Amino acid sequence: MALAAERAHQADIFDEIDALRRQRRAVILAHYYQEPDIQDLADHIGDSLQLARAARDTDAEVIVFCGVHFMAETAKILNPERVVLIPDMKAGCSLADAAPGKRVAAWKAAHPGHVLVSYINCSAEVKAVSDIICTSSNAEKVIRSIPESQGILFCPDRNLGAWLQKRTGREMVLWQGTCIVHETFSEQKLIALKVRHPAAKVICHPECEPNLLRHADHIGSTSSLLQYATTTPDADTFIVGTEPGILHQMQKAAPGRTFLPLPGMDETCACNECPHMRRNTLEKIRDCLRDLQPQLHMPEPLRVAALRPLERMMALG
Repeated sequence: MALAAERAHQADIFDEIDALRRQRRAVILAHYYQEPDIQDLADHIGDSLQLARAARDTDAEVIVFCGVHFMAETAKILNPERVVLIPDMKAGCSLADAAPGKRVAAWKAAHPGHVLVSYINCSAEVKAVSDIICTSSNAEKVIRSIPESQGILFCPDRNLGAWLQKRTGREMVLWQGTCIVHETFSEQKLIALKVRHPAAKVICHPECEPNLLRHADHIGSTSSLLQYATTTPDADTFIVGTEPGILHQMQKAAPGRTFLPLPGMDETCACNECPHMRRNTLEKIRDCLRDLQPQLHMPEPLRVAALRPLERMMALG
């Protein structure tokens, strides 16, 4: 009875959200790390680059961003005339928090002649002092677009930066930020999974620590991991080193394959799940559409300054 009641409640919320979405002329964008139900109701689902493009190209009057705060900020930067809602304004990001805007501006000032490349997982204040933005999907392309004679600062993820140094051969000064999810994955547990599943392919996001990346058969953005895990012909089991929300899309795209989430170091908690992403719920999506709150606002000078490096990224294709 309890399960039936829960399913009926869930169906009611889906219907409410659909009615409000039509009433508000809204589009719902969701990151791969959201709960499966939120992924399934979204109009667009993707990684940071895919969602930035979807936000840029939408003709909706209202954007509901089911992700974290910096993602909703990016949508507002690209859409000043639209209402941008985030179901839970407290859905933050450890990487963005690790790089306060004033400190990054001072860091840049201390390295004259360097180009500041900032990973999109940063605040609008950091974007505003950056020269170009990147995502994990296009970071290598962005780095290779910078002349060899130019010094590079990379902010805020040191693991992605270190991986890019190996991929491109470019020396970079790295900000020492990390993702609380990707830094908790256990190499010991990865090895144990490989022993139990010797034919499995290991796939990792480049935000993982270097000791994890050494075991990976494929390293890439969330969308790259999804494509590899669902299309590569020589494996049917995959150990997935990123936030486990992506497994929902993998299982939908390749139901005959096995996807094993990489555990964190502490077995007493769901440390491999992003606590910020999981703050968003169906109820909060319904409520924000109903109330048009919480709504993201941004001073126009900040928005314009943050737009320039995003446009430079978009121009690279």
